[in-house]
Amino acid sequence: MKRAPKLYKVHQIDSIQDMLVKSAGKFGEKLALEDLRETPIPRVSYSSLLKNVLRFGTALRELGIKERSHIAIISENRVQWSITYLTAMCFNYVVVPIDAKLSNNEVLNIIHESDAVAIVFSESFDSMLREEKRALKHLKHYISMDILAQKEGFLSMAELINNSRGCSADDLPKVDPKAMADIIFTSGTLGRAKGVMLTQRNLAANLMAMVSLVIINDKDRFLSVLPIHHTYECTCGLLCPLYAGASVHYARSLKTVVDDIQLVKATILLGVPLLFDKMFKRIYQAIKENRVKSIIVPPLIKITDFASRFGWKSSKKLIFSEVHEKFGGHIRIFIAGGAAPDPMVAKGLRELGFTFIQGYGLTETSPILTLNQLDNFKDEAAGIPLPGVELRIDSKNEDGVGEVCAKGPNVMMGYYKNDSATREIFEDGWFKTGDLGFIDEDGFLHICGRKKNVIISRSGKNVFPEEIEDILKRSPFIQECLVYGEDDPKLDEIICAQIFVDAEAFIELSESRKVQITPELINEVLSKEVKKANEELSSFKQIKKFVVREQEFEKTTTQKIKRYLALPK
Repeated sequence: MKRAPKLYKVHQIDSIQDMLVKSAGKFGEKLALEDLRETPIPRVSYSSLLKNVLRFGTALRELGIKERSHIAIISENRVQWSITYLTAMCFNYVVVPIDAKLSNNEVLNIIHESDAVAIVFSESFDSMLREEKRALKHLKHYISMDILAQKEGFLSMAELINNSRGCSADDLPKVDPKAMADIIFTSGTLGRAKGVMLTQRNLAANLMAMVSLVIINDKDRFLSVLPIHHTYECTCGLLCPLYAGASVHYARSLKTVVDDIQLVKATILLGVPLLFDKMFKRIYQAIKENRVKSIIVPPLIKITDFASRFGWKSSKKLIFSEVHEKFGGHIRIFIAGGAAPDPMVAKGLRELGFTFIQGYGLTETSPILTLNQLDNFKDEAAGIPLPGVELRIDSKNEDGVGEVCAKGPNVMMGYYKNDSATREIFEDGWFKTGDLGFIDEDGFLHICGRKKNVIISRSGKNVFPEEIEDILKRSPFIQECLVYGEDDPKLDEIICAQIFVDAEAFIELSESRKVQITPELINEVLSKEVKKANEELSSFKQIKKFVVREQEFEKTTTQKIKRYLALPK
């Protein structure tokens, strides 16, 4: 029976400007943001964050940048990125976050398409912007995060802030929460990138709704590892902590994540499924390799399951303290987003005492639509709708699966200067997500896969490649895979898989068996792994053919495989 979720009380905000001013007043000298490597502005408290924003915004005004002008930002995750973003929100500009991993052509295209008049950037983009300055006619102001004084036409962000007299929070311009405030572009060739237009009201509504389902507090410490230009990290990993009074610590790199978690004693880590998959495989590989642990861990999991059910909630953290210490000993929540995690990974981490939840959403929805709660969750589900969000399932099949459509205060205005794409994505006021799923009797949304990825089997049934990929990736020998349909003259459509192997697992196998790694060995092992996966699948979903890839799949910055590049032409 469907039950109403427990909602936590949250404080009301009208805009991101409102949020920052209130948080600075409430949390004062408490640490807000910190870079774990040296930068010109490596750390700020709540009050100094607001002071930096007021000074930078005043400096931009004095440069002649008028309200509602578009300002682009491109850099790795750092305090200065966040100051720039918040300055745009507070001073009534429109911010354009750009993915730092895009090609030069894609970056130039977005700068052009966005109508940006200024760009704030890190030194990685210095030479590219100098070379292309002539082509970027609309771009009037180049502001470097790294130079400490004006140099050859490039302004220094640090110098602008230090020399600015600033203003008081009372003198900030009035912002319209329903006006466009943020344009997030997808990558794309000239004229093809789509810019999602979000308002401050979209973002504020999403913040209040998510914190009403999962409580975040001023004792929390977030480690930021996902690219900050992405709405998932920006809303959930920057704005959400600042709304709640938590601190954000920017990891040095993906390779240093475990060291950085220990360094800051992080309590919350946002990640994509691939990050948690790797983490889970390494934990269990270490258990498997230790003869004593491999024998005692399974019964200990059962014992602590029993203890937890009868009120001893901390039993797992105590018994599996060695594993927890590897992650700093303070992790309160792992949160997965960006794609659906494997339910077995969620279950496995929870069995060791970690709290693991997932949410679901899109850039166009600011981004969260549904979220699991700490005490009201289903590992196989994307969660329950946020307060204020309405969901419906369109064009259901016999299993109740159809396209997920949404309404709510967090849904975007539309695509920038692209009315035809906006009209295509909305129907009678409902936003069409492009994802297929169903809502169960308890009100949880389950995502089956992307509408455009569905394979129609020869029996006419829908096959969701994401489901099969999750099962394949449980194999220690498979690092990444992609499932797709292929025409066959005798069988119509057959299910195929491209597999990129896990080198570590094959090296271990080679050493334990005293055999060489050859194409024949790889095929023999993978054939067994595919057969094992097929045993868990209905006959029409079973993999009939696989190929081994020589190279990793090309991925987006949130580690989703770019399917269109990998599929056979």
